[in-house]
Amino acid sequence: MTLVEDATLGVHIVAGFAALFAGFGAIVTKKGGRRHRRAGRIYVVGMTVVAVTSLALFALAPTRGRTFLALVAVFSYYFVFSGDRVLSRKRPTDRPEPLDWVAVGLLTAAGVGLLVMGVLRFLAGDSFATVMLVFGAAGAGFGVRDLAAFRRERAESREWFFEHIGRMGGGYIATVTAFSSVNFDFLPTVAAWLWPTVVGTPLIFVAIRKYKRGSSGASASTAD
Repeated sequence: MTLVEDATLGVHIVAGFAALFAGFGAIVTKKGGRRHRRAGRIYVVGMTVVAVTSLALFALAPTRGRTFLALVAVFSYYFVFSGDRVLSRKRPTDRPEPLDWVAVGLLTAAGVGLLVMGVLRFLAGDSFATVMLVFGAAGAGFGVRDLAAFRRERAESREWFFEHIGRMGGGYIATVTAFSSVNFDFLPTVAAWLWPTVVGTPLIFVAIRKYKRGSSGASASTAD
Protein backbone atom coordinates (compact mmCIF):
# COMPACT_ATOMS: atom_id res chain seq x y z
CA MET A 1 0.00 0.00 0.00
CA THR A 2 1.03 3.60 -0.52
CA LEU A 3 1.85 5.97 2.33
CA VAL A 4 -1.54 7.65 1.90
CA GLU A 5 -3.30 4.29 2.12
CA ASP A 6 -1.32 3.34 5.22
CA ALA A 7 -2.23 6.63 6.91
CA THR A 8 -5.88 6.28 5.94
CA LEU A 9 -5.97 2.72 7.24
CA GLY A 10 -4.37 3.85 10.50
CA VAL A 11 -7.03 6.50 11.03
CA HIS A 12 -9.68 3.91 10.12
CA ILE A 13 -8.42 1.48 12.77
CA VAL A 14 -8.14 4.10 15.52
CA ALA A 15 -11.65 5.39 14.78
CA GLY A 16 -12.98 1.83 14.76
CA PHE A 17 -11.59 1.09 18.22
CA ALA A 18 -12.94 4.40 19.53
CA ALA A 19 -16.38 3.53 18.16
CA LEU A 20 -16.22 0.02 19.62
CA PHE A 21 -15.60 1.27 23.16
CA ALA A 22 -17.81 4.37 22.93
CA GLY A 23 -20.70 2.32 21.57
CA PHE A 24 -20.44 -0.08 24.48
CA GLY A 25 -20.38 2.88 26.84
CA ALA A 26 -23.57 4.25 25.31
CA ILE A 27 -25.27 0.88 25.72
CA VAL A 28 -24.47 0.42 29.41
CA THR A 29 -25.11 4.00 30.59
CA LYS A 30 -28.49 5.49 31.44
CA LYS A 31 -30.42 6.53 28.35
CA GLY A 32 -30.64 10.30 28.14
CA GLY A 33 -27.94 10.82 30.76
CA ARG A 34 -24.86 12.97 30.26
CA ARG A 35 -22.51 10.01 29.94
CA HIS A 36 -24.82 8.29 27.48
CA ARG A 37 -24.97 11.37 25.27
CA ARG A 38 -21.22 11.88 25.45
CA ALA A 39 -20.48 8.26 24.57
CA GLY A 40 -23.06 8.43 21.80
CA ARG A 41 -21.43 11.52 20.29
CA ILE A 42 -18.03 9.85 20.29
CA TYR A 43 -19.56 6.74 18.74
CA VAL A 44 -21.23 8.67 15.92
CA VAL A 45 -18.05 10.61 15.16
CA GLY A 46 -15.98 7.43 15.26
CA MET A 47 -18.30 5.60 12.88
CA THR A 48 -18.40 8.61 10.58
CA VAL A 49 -14.61 8.51 10.32
CA VAL A 50 -14.73 4.73 9.76
CA ALA A 51 -17.19 5.14 6.89
CA VAL A 52 -15.29 8.02 5.27
CA THR A 53 -11.95 6.21 5.46
CA SER A 54 -13.51 3.03 4.05
CA LEU A 55 -14.73 4.97 1.04
CA ALA A 56 -11.36 6.73 0.76
CA LEU A 57 -9.53 3.39 0.68
CA PHE A 58 -11.88 2.23 -2.05
CA ALA A 59 -11.25 5.41 -4.05
CA LEU A 60 -7.48 4.93 -3.71
CA ALA A 61 -7.62 1.32 -4.93
CA PRO A 62 -11.06 0.12 -6.14
CA THR A 63 -10.41 -3.61 -5.90
CA ARG A 64 -13.21 -6.17 -5.60
CA GLY A 65 -12.53 -6.61 -1.90
CA ARG A 66 -12.64 -2.89 -1.26
CA THR A 67 -15.79 -2.58 -3.32
CA PHE A 68 -17.46 -5.01 -0.94
CA LEU A 69 -16.11 -3.15 2.10
CA ALA A 70 -17.25 0.21 0.70
CA LEU A 71 -20.79 -1.11 0.22
CA VAL A 72 -20.74 -2.56 3.73
CA ALA A 73 -19.53 0.81 5.04
CA VAL A 74 -22.54 2.56 3.47
CA PHE A 75 -24.88 -0.13 4.77
CA SER A 76 -23.40 -0.03 8.29
CA TYR A 77 -23.14 3.72 8.60
CA TYR A 78 -26.75 4.24 7.59
CA PHE A 79 -27.90 2.65 10.84
CA VAL A 80 -25.75 5.03 12.87
CA PHE A 81 -26.72 8.01 10.72
CA SER A 82 -30.46 7.30 10.85
CA GLY A 83 -30.32 6.45 14.56
CA ASP A 84 -28.78 9.84 15.22
CA ARG A 85 -30.98 11.76 12.79
CA VAL A 86 -34.20 10.43 14.31
CA LEU A 87 -33.41 12.47 17.43
CA SER A 88 -34.24 15.57 15.40
CA ARG A 89 -37.62 14.13 14.40
CA LYS A 90 -39.19 13.36 17.75
CA ARG A 91 -42.62 14.77 16.97
CA PRO A 92 -44.90 12.61 14.81
CA THR A 93 -45.32 15.57 12.43
CA ASP A 94 -41.56 16.06 11.90
CA ARG A 95 -40.67 15.17 8.33
CA PRO A 96 -37.46 13.78 6.81
CA GLU A 97 -35.16 16.31 5.15
CA PRO A 98 -33.43 15.94 1.75
CA LEU A 99 -30.33 14.56 3.46
CA ASP A 100 -32.39 11.70 4.89
CA TRP A 101 -33.77 10.86 1.44
CA VAL A 102 -30.27 10.86 -0.06
CA ALA A 103 -29.02 8.59 2.73
CA VAL A 104 -31.79 6.04 2.32
CA GLY A 105 -31.23 6.09 -1.44
CA LEU A 106 -27.55 5.27 -0.91
CA LEU A 107 -28.49 2.50 1.51
CA THR A 108 -30.87 0.94 -1.00
CA ALA A 109 -28.26 1.15 -3.75
CA ALA A 110 -25.63 -0.41 -1.49
CA GLY A 111 -28.04 -3.20 -0.56
CA VAL A 112 -28.76 -3.96 -4.20
CA GLY A 113 -25.04 -3.88 -4.95
CA LEU A 114 -24.34 -6.39 -2.19
CA LEU A 115 -27.15 -8.63 -3.45
CA VAL A 116 -25.70 -8.60 -6.96
CA MET A 117 -22.23 -9.41 -5.63
CA GLY A 118 -23.71 -12.16 -3.47
CA VAL A 119 -25.53 -13.78 -6.36
CA LEU A 120 -22.41 -13.70 -8.53
CA ARG A 121 -20.26 -15.21 -5.77
CA PHE A 122 -22.94 -17.83 -5.05
CA LEU A 123 -22.95 -18.88 -8.70
CA ALA A 124 -19.16 -19.11 -8.50
CA GLY A 125 -19.45 -21.46 -5.51
CA ASP A 126 -18.04 -19.01 -2.96
CA SER A 127 -19.40 -19.61 0.58
CA PHE A 128 -18.77 -15.94 1.44
CA ALA A 129 -21.74 -15.17 -0.80
CA THR A 130 -23.88 -15.88 2.28
CA VAL A 131 -22.50 -12.78 4.00
CA MET A 132 -23.09 -10.61 0.94
CA LEU A 133 -26.64 -11.89 0.52
CA VAL A 134 -27.54 -11.37 4.20
CA PHE A 135 -26.16 -7.83 4.28
CA GLY A 136 -27.62 -7.04 0.87
CA ALA A 137 -31.08 -8.24 1.82
CA ALA A 138 -30.94 -6.25 5.06
CA GLY A 139 -29.77 -3.11 3.30
CA ALA A 140 -32.31 -3.26 0.49
CA GLY A 141 -35.06 -4.26 2.93
CA PHE A 142 -34.40 -1.39 5.33
CA GLY A 143 -34.10 0.97 2.37
CA VAL A 144 -37.54 0.06 1.05
CA ARG A 145 -38.95 0.14 4.57
CA ASP A 146 -37.60 3.62 5.29
CA LEU A 147 -38.69 4.98 1.92
CA ALA A 148 -42.23 3.92 2.82
CA ALA A 149 -41.94 5.23 6.39
CA PHE A 150 -40.75 8.64 5.18
CA ARG A 151 -44.05 9.06 3.34
CA ARG A 152 -46.24 8.70 6.41
CA GLU A 153 -46.56 10.29 9.83
CA ARG A 154 -45.51 8.26 12.83
CA ALA A 155 -48.50 6.89 14.71
CA GLU A 156 -46.61 6.33 17.98
CA SER A 157 -45.31 9.39 19.83
CA ARG A 158 -42.34 7.43 21.15
CA GLU A 159 -41.54 5.74 17.85
CA TRP A 160 -38.44 7.91 17.51
CA PHE A 161 -37.08 6.38 20.72
CA PHE A 162 -37.59 2.81 19.56
CA GLU A 163 -36.06 3.71 16.19
CA HIS A 164 -33.07 5.23 17.96
CA ILE A 165 -32.46 2.05 19.94
CA GLY A 166 -32.92 -0.21 16.93
CA ARG A 167 -30.76 1.80 14.57
CA MET A 168 -27.93 2.46 17.00
CA GLY A 169 -28.08 -1.19 18.02
CA GLY A 170 -27.80 -2.17 14.37
CA GLY A 171 -24.88 0.18 13.96
CA TYR A 172 -23.11 -1.36 16.93
CA ILE A 173 -23.64 -4.83 15.46
CA ALA A 174 -21.78 -3.54 12.41
CA THR A 175 -18.99 -2.20 14.64
CA VAL A 176 -18.58 -5.55 16.38
CA THR A 177 -18.75 -7.32 13.02
CA ALA A 178 -15.84 -5.28 11.71
CA PHE A 179 -13.78 -6.14 14.80
CA SER A 180 -14.74 -9.82 14.61
CA SER A 181 -14.02 -10.19 10.90
CA VAL A 182 -10.46 -8.94 11.40
CA ASN A 183 -9.56 -10.46 14.76
CA PHE A 184 -11.64 -13.62 15.25
CA ASP A 185 -9.58 -15.76 12.89
CA PHE A 186 -10.30 -18.82 15.03
CA LEU A 187 -13.82 -18.81 13.57
CA PRO A 188 -14.83 -19.81 10.05
CA THR A 189 -14.95 -16.69 7.89
CA VAL A 190 -18.72 -16.66 7.43
CA ALA A 191 -19.28 -17.18 11.16
CA ALA A 192 -16.89 -14.37 12.05
CA TRP A 193 -18.92 -12.03 9.87
CA LEU A 194 -22.42 -13.12 10.86
CA TRP A 195 -22.39 -14.08 14.55
CA PRO A 196 -22.82 -10.45 15.74
CA THR A 197 -25.99 -10.20 13.64
CA VAL A 198 -27.31 -13.54 14.90
CA VAL A 199 -26.66 -12.62 18.54
CA GLY A 200 -27.32 -8.88 18.43
CA THR A 201 -30.57 -8.73 16.49
CA PRO A 202 -32.66 -10.64 19.08
CA LEU A 203 -31.13 -8.50 21.84
CA ILE A 204 -32.30 -5.36 20.07
CA PHE A 205 -35.84 -6.73 19.82
CA VAL A 206 -35.77 -7.63 23.52
CA ALA A 207 -34.58 -4.13 24.46
CA ILE A 208 -37.26 -2.43 22.37
CA ARG A 209 -39.97 -4.68 23.78
CA LYS A 210 -38.76 -3.85 27.29
CA TYR A 211 -39.16 -0.13 26.68
CA LYS A 212 -42.49 -0.58 24.92
CA ARG A 213 -43.80 -2.31 28.00
CA GLY A 214 -43.08 0.86 29.89
CA SER A 215 -40.45 -0.50 32.25
CA SER A 216 -38.24 2.48 31.46
CA GLY A 217 -40.71 5.11 30.38
CA ALA A 218 -38.79 7.87 32.09
CA SER A 219 -35.76 7.11 29.97
CA ALA A 220 -37.83 7.37 26.81
CA SER A 221 -38.97 10.86 27.70
CA THR A 222 -35.47 12.13 28.37
CA ALA A 223 -33.29 10.28 25.88
CA ASP A 224 -31.35 12.54 23.56
